[in-house]
Amino acid sequence: MYGWLWRHTPGPAAVRVLILTVAALAVLAACFAWVFPVVSPYMPFNQTTVGE
Repeated sequence: MYGWLWRHTPGPAAVRVLILTVAALAVLAACFAWVFPVVSPYMPFNQTTVGE
């Protein structure tokens, strides 16, 4: 996957690194803003049994 992204990103190496870094940060920000809040009610992390 990383090789495909590298080959299909335009520009010299420095521009490719910048573009792919910005794209990775955008995906990470989208996950924290929209994906994780939607998925969190379905995760068992809030169902603790310690102290019961």
